[in-house]
Order: sequence, then structure tokens, then C-alpha cells
Amino acid sequence: MRRDDSRLSGRGSSRKEPKAVLNPSEQQERAFLVGVEFRTRGRAGRAGKTSSATITPGAQAARDHATSVAASSLPADSPDFSSEESLDELRALATSAGAQIAGEFTQRRDRPDPATLIGKGKLEEIAGAAASVSADVILFDHDLSPSQQRNIERVVQTRVIDRTQLILDIFARHARTREGQLQVELAQLEYMLPRLAGRGVEMSQLGGGIGTRGPGETQLETDRRKIYRRVRHVKQQIENVRRIRAQQRQRREAVPVATVALVGYTNAGKSTLFNALTKANVVASSRMFATLDPTIRGADLPSKRKVLFSDTVGFIRHLPHTLVSAFRATLEEVQRATLIMQVSDASSPVSAEQDAQVESVLKELEADKKPRLRVMNKIDLLLPKQRESLRDDDQTIHVSAAKGIGLSTLLDRVDALLEEDRPRRVRLRIPQKEGKMLALLEARARIYSRQYQEGLVVLEAEAPASLLRRLREWVVE
Repeated sequence: MRRDDSRLSGRGSSRKEPKAVLNPSEQQERAFLVGVEFRTRGRAGRAGKTSSATITPGAQAARDHATSVAASSLPADSPDFSSEESLDELRALATSAGAQIAGEFTQRRDRPDPATLIGKGKLEEIAGAAASVSADVILFDHDLSPSQQRNIERVVQTRVIDRTQLILDIFARHARTREGQLQVELAQLEYMLPRLAGRGVEMSQLGGGIGTRGPGETQLETDRRKIYRRVRHVKQQIENVRRIRAQQRQRREAVPVATVALVGYTNAGKSTLFNALTKANVVASSRMFATLDPTIRGADLPSKRKVLFSDTVGFIRHLPHTLVSAFRATLEEVQRATLIMQVSDASSPVSAEQDAQVESVLKELEADKKPRLRVMNKIDLLLPKQRESLRDDDQTIHVSAAKGIGLSTLLDRVDALLEEDRPRRVRLRIPQKEGKMLALLEARARIYSRQYQEGLVVLEAEAPASLLRRLREWVVE
């Protein structure tokens, strides 16, 4: 697994830290998982807000702001994951990051410990358990403040990674395009900033003995300055990406083609459904966050209208705010979509909880008021009696993207919901010599009848408005 400061170490930093990047050819890192459940389920407690004596005021303010935004985006009455379900998800995240699960531990307590989250006694117990299975890293299913992470590492004597850092590592592994890599790097840099403080005297460029004290800049100040400079550079490049994407979107919007954005919890089957609808070949994997870079492909609806489907990054509970901010250029496709297709895993026992988390992210993106179609995917994994009880309605369609079940019904429903370029039934009298227009009509319209009369082709057809504008001279009123 990659430490989040590995990007800086390759840019001239004088810190000497062990390299923590796991190459595919190397042996898998052994991970010990720690699940945390607090009986007082306040959002502030879950965010791990703790003492910040070693954090700069600016960094602490930024962290508090991120915490408040994340907390405010969650519905007050949203269903929550149980400790077992949360640990299952952490296990899937660790596997996606390339780790081998060496052991697990679940801690329940009334409230978080400000210094170590779960208490020093339990940490010593975890340290012994992790050492007994030769764990290389301990993964916490909770966000840790910089001081908490340092305090825990002092006790367990093993590298410690919290939930946000784990997700950032997975994103860094799966980003393929330059845009995706920039967005992940920005999130990593912003995560790293408040964690530079308190690394120890080895980070200082000033000497610690007689005759060595003098003017100079500490390594901490140097690193912080380098990161701020890099953050500005990456933000500028991402802004260029947003500008190019906006130009591309303007060109698309000049043509009356609707855009349907596929959103949903990670591993809900969005990419598989996207491939089935568009005949594309994007990577579809059971691993979490297999899709990071947005893909847009066209498809034909039953009315012969064109539509653009957009595959987007999957959401997850407590999605790190730095990622939501960094991926805003990508998630603008969701904000500007004509229709949002919310894909859910019908076979998941926590489907309702996952949908609640998706809803919270859509609210943060200010896209929760857009027209939406619910798609319950993976019905092939349900028992026969469960499948027989499923009923589609105006807002929900049940499908299996992997088996091709229900896709025609889904396209019919999308066709009915989209207002752009609405088709109209007309009567046309087109000269037979207009072969190009007749071929275009054949390709893009539903033809109900055809007759040949004295060099003319008389048709009853249903065609999109954009096509009828090109054929208006032959429309019989």
C-alpha cells in the first residue's frame, strides 16, 4: 500500500522514510483490520474529532470544515451500517488495495478516546494480536486525526492507516487517465498537509547540538511550502481539465442529445450495466472503485433517438470530502445530466443503507433534485421466489446487467422519461431520388407504413424533432 507522502519523497524531500509502495510482483502486505463502533452514534464522534495540539490552526480549521460538510450532507435519519457490515466493507476495501487479510478485531465503546480513539489498553491488545500474525499494517475502519494516528503507531509499533488513506490508496492504484491521477494527487496532498506536524527532529534541517544552531528553515516548513506549491499547480491543471470538459459539454449540448449519468454505491454493477447498454468495453470488476475515470458512450433508444450514457466513480459511506472536492470536475457530469440513473445492488443485504449514502453525496453535489430512475441490478443473484415478487413501477426497474435481464424495459423507461428531441408521428411524401434522406429516416425513425406513388415514397413514421426539421419540406400537414 502506498503511503500518502510517497509523492513528495520523489520530489527532493530529504526525509528518509521506508518505502511503502506495494508492487504487484512483491508479496502481498498482511493487513490487520480494526473495526470501531461507538454506542453514541453522533456524527461528530464518528468523524474522530480530537485534540489538535500538534496541528496548525489553519489545518485544524480546514479539517473541521471538511467534517462539518460531510456531517451536514448525511440525512439525520439515514440508516447506518452495523459493525459487522462495516467490517465486511473494510475487508473489501483492503482486498481492492492489494492486501492479504491477516486478522480482525472489533472494538465497541461509548465514545471515542481523544488521544487514541479506542484506548491504550485495547491498542496494546491489538498490537499483540497483529504481531502474532506478522501484520505489516493495521487498517482502522474510521478516520483518525493526525495526533491519533501518531499516538496509535507509538503503541502498536506498526504502520497504521485509516479509512480515508486506504480509499486514497485505492484511487491512486486505479487512476489511469491524467485527469484521474491529478484529482487523486490533489486529494492525497490535502490529506497529507495536517499530518506533517510532529514527525520528529529528523525532519528539521537545523542542528541539535552546540555550534549547530543558526538561521534556517525547518524541514517541516520546507515540506509544507513544497506541498502548497504543488497543490496550487495541481489545482490549476484540474481547472484546465474543467475548462476543456465544459467546452466538450457545450458542444454536446448544442446537439439535442440527452445525457444519462449512472451513479450508485461502489461495486453496484454500474460499469457492467454501462457496457450492456452501450456495447462499450470499460473495465468491470468486482473490486471496489474499479472505475475512476468517467466514460461517455452513445446508444440508441427504442424511439431511435440518440442518448449519451456516462459511467461515473462509485460512492461509498463517509466518502472523504477531499475526494468529493477533487473529483468535482468529473462529478460535474452528474450535475449536468438530464437524467440520473441510480444503480443499486438488489442482492446486497445493506442496499437501503447504501442508497442512503448515495443520496447524501448527491445532496452535496446539489444533484438530488434531478429526475431520477432507480435501477435494481443483480437480480440474477436473488432466489427464484424473491425474483418472482419483484414488480417494476414508474420510478424503479429491476435488471441483471450481467445476464441481460430487463434491459429492454429499462431502455423503454429511459425513452419515456427524456423530453429532449421528443419524437412525433407524421406523414411524409419524399421523392425516391432523395436516397440519402430516406436512408437517414430508415436509421433514425420508426416507420409504420410505406407506399410508392409516382416517384414518391409515402410514409407514416415517428421521428425525433431534430430529424423532422431536416425533413420539414416533405411533411404532410
